[in-house]
Amino acid sequence: MKQNESSLTSLVSAFGRAYHHKYDTPKIFDDFIANDLLSEEEFSAVSKNMMNGIQFFNKDIGERFKDQPEEILKWITQVQLSPTPLARAAYCEKVLLHEIELGSSQYVILGAGLDTFAFRHPELTDRLDIYEIDFPATQAFKKQKLADVNFDIPENLHFVAMDFTTTFSHQDLTDQGFDNKKTFISLLGVSYYLTKEENANLIQHLFTNLPPGSSIVFDYADEKLFEEKGISNRVENMVKMAAASGESMKSCFTYAEIESLLEKAGLQIYEHLSPTDINEHFFSNRTDYLTAFETIHFIHAVKR
Repeated sequence: MKQNESSLTSLVSAFGRAYHHKYDTPKIFDDFIANDLLSEEEFSAVSKNMMNGIQFFNKDIGERFKDQPEEILKWITQVQLSPTPLARAAYCEKVLLHEIELGSSQYVILGAGLDTFAFRHPELTDRLDIYEIDFPATQAFKKQKLADVNFDIPENLHFVAMDFTTTFSHQDLTDQGFDNKKTFISLLGVSYYLTKEENANLIQHLFTNLPPGSSIVFDYADEKLFEEKGISNRVENMVKMAAASGESMKSCFTYAEIESLLEKAGLQIYEHLSPTDINEHFFSNRTDYLTAFETIHFIHAVKR
């Protein structure tokens, strides 16, 4: 993700969470604060851009619902935009809350964007230090958003400006009070855009000096990423959109490759959710368009 694109990406991600909170039932992941960070103009602008793109996503849907723009928006959001971000956020925070009970006292969010965890869980202020890592421009964008709606920044929330995809700096974290204590890390929506070597180096660096029991949740694409079309060509569309934005998807993994990468960093897979597992956990018995993406997996790995 390039710096001048990251704020837009965080805005679109927040839009997906806000849309889900406002319109979808039942909830997979209820970010009841995301909508506060979007102005009505921003929500409307993203909605219109989505609807105007229907010919790219699915011409038949565009024709079928040409007089129902809200149904077009629902289709694009639920089929293409939201499934993976909603499910991975729900999974990550479920694991995180369990890890806090097991003694984790630090939470590092890589590529935090407009994440709202610290604001949704004020009860954790005295138990958990939260370190949001992102591009300086994205963090400035978020701070302005918070100021616009008069949100006070919690005492346990620390902003760390860093392009972690190229050079991860432990010193920048330490300067914000980070310590080598049991830590939980989230790395969501990132692995696809790094090479296999970059993924391996990042995870290796993240866990340097962290004690046993520290852990990470991340999502990755399997070896079918570049050949699978998916429902309504959504996997193919995802790859095409990334390439068109100038930030192509670079890596996909077999389970054995992920396992080996983590072992070299001293981590062991505690839980792995395949697309089928994700669908059963988060999308079963729905009557709308939401289903798990065909090539995306979730991992919870723990340092031995």
